[in-house]
Amino acid sequence: MRILLTGSSGWLGRALAPRLRAAGHAVTGLDVAPGPGTQAVGSVCDRALVARTLAGEGIEAIIHAGALHKPDIARVGPQAFLDVNVTGTLTLLEAAVAAGHDRFVLTSTTSLMISEAIRARAGGAAVWLDEEAGPLAPRNIYGVTKLAAEGLCRLFAREHGLGCVVLRTGRFFPEEDDSDHALPGPNLKANEFLHRRLTVEDAAAAHLAALERAPFLGFGLFLVSAPTPFRRDDAAALGEDAASVVARLFPDAPDLYAARGWQLPRRIGRVYDAGLAERVLGFRCRTDFAAILDALREGRDPPFAHDPAYASPWASRGAIGAGALPLTPGGRAGP
Repeated sequence: MRILLTGSSGWLGRALAPRLRAAGHAVTGLDVAPGPGTQAVGSVCDRALVARTLAGEGIEAIIHAGALHKPDIARVGPQAFLDVNVTGTLTLLEAAVAAGHDRFVLTSTTSLMISEAIRARAGGAAVWLDEEAGPLAPRNIYGVTKLAAEGLCRLFAREHGLGCVVLRTGRFFPEEDDSDHALPGPNLKANEFLHRRLTVEDAAAAHLAALERAPFLGFGLFLVSAPTPFRRDDAAALGEDAASVVARLFPDAPDLYAARGWQLPRRIGRVYDAGLAERVLGFRCRTDFAAILDALREGRDPPFAHDPAYASPWASRGAIGAGALPLTPGGRAGP
């Protein structure tokens, strides 16, 4: 199949394109930032570029992994988010319908599920989040526009019969957290595999599963994160003393962490349940918290990327400037 991949120069795009090719697909990358996997340099808001690329490359399906993300709020205004995340998605959906495609995959984010009330919780039981969680009240322009993009996919599936799958991915970015500095980056990332993180490799694999199933689903919405070891009835204990819950499930975790100089989470305020993706898409992340502990037991580096110096290609090249319509590579997702 010939696939258009947006965000092809970014963190997810660079992991996804080789997997698509290994599965036998031909990939054309579109991104505002040049890169080794990007053949079309420009914005998804450029209707002529999108139409020309689809026709010239004989594109049969679109994976829309490019967007403006939460850190971009400090760099650009709300209009840029609307242009890229909403209008850009609409442009691609209309092009897909005009070209007679039968599948479209959108990279969305769990961030849109986190309201100010959830984020501000200082105590109480952990919130259990799955595809049925709501009502949704995104806390910033990033979440608002990604929720709108999801709505467009739902609309096009219903009105045009386009097979659309939306993947709300948890965290997989390699850089430091931009809001939580309580723990060293690798320690924080390892903890997040308990409840809200996945590797970029697993994120890429989820997109392949979505691509295959899209025509048969009509519309599908799936949360994608490492499988949590917790159950719903752990929620109260997680909000009070998460480290004890982890130690009960993984008895050697405290010692393994201590040997590395790490800390288990004191409390966990929310847990992502990716069970629906496993049941319907047949997809389950390969790397989970148990895999993190396996690496610690064997003295290996943890099986996830951590790069404090990482910067998305467009940011490092100054791609957002006067008159630019930015398309941030799909490198950062999740709250």
